[in-house]
Amino acid sequence: MSQTTIAPHTQKPLVTRTYPTEAELDAIIQTAADAQKSWSKVPVEERIAIGYRFIDEFKKTETEFPLELTQQMGRPVSQTPGELRGMTGRAEYLLSIAAASLAPVSLADSDLPGFKRYIVRAPLGVVLVIAPWNFPYLTAINSVLPALLAGNSVLLKPSPQTPLAAERLQRALEAAGVPKGVMQTVHLSQALAEKAIQHRLVDFVSFTGSISGGRAVEKAAVNAEGFKGVALELGGKDPAYVRADADFDYTVGELVDGAFFNSGQSCCAVERIYVHESIYDKFVTAFVELVKKYKLGDPTDPSTTLGPVVSVASAERIKKQVADAVAAGAKSLISEDIFPASASGSAFIAPQVLVNVNHSMEIMTEETFGPVIGIQPVSSDEEALKLMNDSPYGLTASVWTDAAHNKESEEAFLKFADGLEAGTVFLNRCDFLDPALAWTGVKNSGRGVSLSKFGFDQLTRAKSVHMKIKTS
Repeated sequence: MSQTTIAPHTQKPLVTRTYPTEAELDAIIQTAADAQKSWSKVPVEERIAIGYRFIDEFKKTETEFPLELTQQMGRPVSQTPGELRGMTGRAEYLLSIAAASLAPVSLADSDLPGFKRYIVRAPLGVVLVIAPWNFPYLTAINSVLPALLAGNSVLLKPSPQTPLAAERLQRALEAAGVPKGVMQTVHLSQALAEKAIQHRLVDFVSFTGSISGGRAVEKAAVNAEGFKGVALELGGKDPAYVRADADFDYTVGELVDGAFFNSGQSCCAVERIYVHESIYDKFVTAFVELVKKYKLGDPTDPSTTLGPVVSVASAERIKKQVADAVAAGAKSLISEDIFPASASGSAFIAPQVLVNVNHSMEIMTEETFGPVIGIQPVSSDEEALKLMNDSPYGLTASVWTDAAHNKESEEAFLKFADGLEAGTVFLNRCDFLDPALAWTGVKNSGRGVSLSKFGFDQLTRAKSVHMKIKTS
């Protein structure tokens, strides 16, 4: 059996990979388990040095990187270099905190005479990372690098849409000095992925993807023999609230980008906007005019600013969500005529802005994962908070207000920070991951933590050492 990647913009086959047999998969996992035993004995400082060399090795391919990624998943080629910069930036930060994050915790300040106690961070063993296609490098590095730094071996299963990304990561890591077998790319069918999750030698699974995929991973792990950890980074329906005193032009521009970058295909993209009624009409007008400036087309053309979504099926699903909202009373403000590349039967879809929306419509409650936004007026902070929390998701949320000049606005934001049911709460920014902060979600957006020092915690286990040195 095999998988074939279809380029979103051409709908033509790009690359094919053959799946291993079950016996071959068993051998791959055994290799990972064997390699981990020796890798865990490599000093942390040496692992960190290899990590820095990995960044250097990866940067050597930066001229090959943009077009290759664009061909796999459709992001405009002018925008793909940003993922390289983001990935290496995250990697550098994780490397800078690795020694402290993985250091033993001393209890010397409270040890009784004759005793010594400390807690070490022991590696888990074999970590299976299941990565998505929308940001294949950024999402993979969140788990792959800290897992390796902690002394684990890694099996990286990429999306069938972006198989070359994982292979490129593996080559750079091995060129930097990661021993063979410690980091392996595995292309797997759904059945083989379930087998890998349930394998007795796989100790932890880190999954980034859809809610349905997350449920399947968790179910497979629960049904496996023994008990293994699972981290799930799932979907979002991330809200933004624009208060009356927001920096208007800045906020409009940031929210357009937050909603439409990567054709809206980001777990933390802005998917619904609430605007104070006093500036609502002005905001919508400015927002629509900016959206109309996008150039939808061939993502390999450097002048293109909006590419296709990942597949024809995805485009049809998004169009249906919009059509259902319009049928229920919503109003679309963008004419498809100004985006001639948008065509039925293709993965190209015109960006859309909807008003007259409410929470009876899926467009305001269920993840879209496409270039569509609903904008709803609110009369108060209290109404905004209630609507922002009226969601089965809780990944990020953003509030836009002039905290620089109004003390009351900063205080209002802090109330939102306390009250919002989200893993990350932003002030005057959105759709951004800071590697120093814990990346996590609540409700159906998943569980577990990546990035920050807490990301190392879920990829290690605490091991307590209790020494009674003097026995008399």
